[in-house]
Amino acid sequence: MQFFGSLLFTTLLLILTPTWGLAMFALFFLPQRGQFAMARAWARTLLWLLRVLCRLDYQVSGLENLPKGAHVVMWKHSSSWETIAQMVIFPPQVWVLKRELMWLPLVGWGLAMTRPIAVNRSAGHTAVKHVVEQGKNRIGRGYWVSIFPEGTRMPPGETRKYGVSGVLLAQATGCLLVPVAHDAGFYWPRRGLRKKRGTIRVNIGAPLSAADRDPRQLNEELQRWIEERVRSMSASMPG
Repeated sequence: MQFFGSLLFTTLLLILTPTWGLAMFALFFLPQRGQFAMARAWARTLLWLLRVLCRLDYQVSGLENLPKGAHVVMWKHSSSWETIAQMVIFPPQVWVLKRELMWLPLVGWGLAMTRPIAVNRSAGHTAVKHVVEQGKNRIGRGYWVSIFPEGTRMPPGETRKYGVSGVLLAQATGCLLVPVAHDAGFYWPRRGLRKKRGTIRVNIGAPLSAADRDPRQLNEELQRWIEERVRSMSASMPG
């Protein structure tokens, strides 16, 4: 039963996503917040389908840690789930994503309407500079910037060196860094069709200031906090 629910959800995901992207593109004249509202409606629909079809829900702790204003949020990246849920959990935002996503028919057209920060991941320092420059513009306009510092989805229990662009952006703008840990990779693996039933736990950490901090040391501190929380969640996972 779980497999068929997962299959139906994936089928609907593949249908709804390009359909929503086309609708957003057709409504190109909407202001950016209107486009984000459409993206958030897509995300809410998918999270509802996950709950109904796959018996997969989520709970969030640490919402009181969200500061007022626009800031940088650093997400653990282990699943496709967080790319959806971030739109619902956090205030209006833009996303740092690989530019290849913008080339997808229909889907990429809708993404473009939300004014994301699309980067060439092989560009190294140039890509980091691009994130900082574009991020300053988005934060100045009142949008959060959402970053997956690992750059790609990592299997549960694994990580890689976090990119430093989020920390540098926070230093350039004077905004705060908000770390987010979760265990979505256990329930919605990066490979495979089947979603496990249960409740994904999301932990929003206390915001950190980047002022007068060594960027690499602060980045390592963020990574330790996120990965330690993820390990703690994994230790209490059902067998």
